[in-house]
Amino acid sequence: MLDVNHVIKKYGKNLACNDVTFHLNPGDTTILLGPNGAGKSTIMKSIMGFLKYQGAITVDGNVNKSVEAKKILGFVPEMPALYPNLTVSEHLEFIARAYKLTDYKGRIEELLTRFELDDKRKKFGDELSKGMQQKLNLCIGLLPNPKVLLLDEPMIGLDPHAIKELKKYIEQMRSEGKTLLISTHIIDSVDMLWDRTIIMQNGMVKANVTKSELEGTGQNLEDLFFDVTEGINKEEEA
Repeated sequence: MLDVNHVIKKYGKNLACNDVTFHLNPGDTTILLGPNGAGKSTIMKSIMGFLKYQGAITVDGNVNKSVEAKKILGFVPEMPALYPNLTVSEHLEFIARAYKLTDYKGRIEELLTRFELDDKRKKFGDELSKGMQQKLNLCIGLLPNPKVLLLDEPMIGLDPHAIKELKKYIEQMRSEGKTLLISTHIIDSVDMLWDRTIIMQNGMVKANVTKSELEGTGQNLEDLFFDVTEGINKEEEA
């Protein structure tokens, strides 16, 4: 469903992504882990077509920057990018029209209720608290109901109710066969929500493991993460 092949991204002399390659199957939820500066956000933005890069990325066989790919590819960025002069309702109406959605009113109501924004629908983007902005950010990304969804640190700034609802929504999308890539560095927030984990460090993929493969080793996700990242650091120091 999502293929990332030998992607290289440089910022000047800094190599942010170094030959990154992985494949995500339909219906799988993949957790993208790594310390700060590992290249997680860069590869997410490359997949979305926001950055220039070397290599190839396809979504369901279509080049990621094509119209066909963008129709089925969704993104929830780490930092909400809201319009200060649009209300909560107007943000969602704008997205619905941009994606040419039909019969979307009920879905908007469901999302607003689920993330406790139903009483904020007339608030402007710049009137919302940071937590409320993040909830609206989620609603905007979820509204088109994409087949492939990328979420970059989606739980930062959310209150416990919203985190619970987002986890339930992720489970729902998994059951519907959606492909999800969730970037985070808060391991315990996603410990039960994954089928595959990809661990990055220094712009490279250092581990690509399924949940069943990890269970066979007797490790948990946190053990694997520190084994990979701190083990690399110790080798470099030696």
